[in-house]
Amino acid sequence: MAITGIISAIIVGLIIGALGRLVVPGRQPIPIWLTIVIGIIAAFIGGFIAAAFGYSNANGGIPWIQIILQVVVAAVGVAIAVGAYSRRGVSH
Repeated sequence: MAITGIISAIIVGLIIGALGRLVVPGRQPIPIWLTIVIGIIAAFIGGFIAAAFGYSNANGGIPWIQIILQVVVAAVGVAIAVGAYSRRGVSH
């Protein structure tokens, strides 16, 4: 993978992860690097789901359905990460 591909994945991950954080209500005490990783994974999974249902960007334009799916997947990932971090900080 070229350096531009890596940089693009980080930027897309940051944007999708940030949008996912905005969708989840409340405070999310997770580090920014985890948000980026969640965003990158969500971008791939959301793109795969969109392609599986035939919502590819074959005719150009903005792929709104794909973006919405990516943000939903990122929001689920952020919610899971917040739950894991909040449980990890509690001592029994």
